[in-house]
Amino acid sequence: MNVIISASELASALTGQNPPVLLDVRWQLSLAKTPGEPPFDGRKEYGSGHVPGAVYVDLDRELASAPGSRGRHPLPDLAEFGTSMRRAGVSSGTPVVVYDGGQGWAAARAWWLLRWTGHPDVRVLDGGLPAWQGPLETSVPTSAEGDFEPVPGAGLLDADGAAALARSGVLLDARAGERYRGEVEPIDPVGGHIPGAVSAPTNENVTPDGRFLPAEELAARFKSLGASEDTRVGVYCGSGVSAAHEALALAVAGIPADLYVGSWSEWSSDPSRPVAVGPDPQ
Repeated sequence: MNVIISASELASALTGQNPPVLLDVRWQLSLAKTPGEPPFDGRKEYGSGHVPGAVYVDLDRELASAPGSRGRHPLPDLAEFGTSMRRAGVSSGTPVVVYDGGQGWAAARAWWLLRWTGHPDVRVLDGGLPAWQGPLETSVPTSAEGDFEPVPGAGLLDADGAAALARSGVLLDARAGERYRGEVEPIDPVGGHIPGAVSAPTNENVTPDGRFLPAEELAARFKSLGASEDTRVGVYCGSGVSAAHEALALAVAGIPADLYVGSWSEWSSDPSRPVAVGPDPQ
């Protein structure tokens, strides 16, 4: 099954016999802004216009638990996650399509969580809302309660597992190269990367309009970094959001990958863990 869907394919699917449940997960990373500038409000953006039938999902509150020692976006409580997904109309026998404002990170986080907890049919709208050419609506739809019950699966890394994989397989760092090298660190207490991890910035997986590169180009890119379907691959980022987008790109290329959800925000909060700097993985 393909893990992404084009806007035209989505339009056709919405008129089919088994239309997908639509989840709108618009979100932006909260960095320092101009004094007085309001923070990004995904729910407000949703209210100003969304794909007809889409239900808003809050990444910070429904796809993650509170920040703490496990990172800035640790896994959500699974019972609460299940409640949120059922509220949105998610059922195990109904396909799901997720989109965000175009960056793809938030949609990929929802995709990864649903797949990791057992949903068999989840896709991300390639290019996000900007790719949608159909009408928008501002009303909040009334969704029938879904029946999805999340059951955790394989593919989750903790800090020790990520460290081990960096030695035995391929651990990709999805952050910008300057953060990997430790030249800048705008969020976390320490700059640098997990020793042995390979720099693989997420923005190199997409075209300027946010759509994924063709599968064969992604496969070639990841092969050049040492990752292939014959290698055990893991991914991390700052807090487990853009890494989900990298995992999605790997899936487009046909390469399964594990996700270190705690990512650098968890790793760097423990002063006993080693930190590498510079362009070299070690």
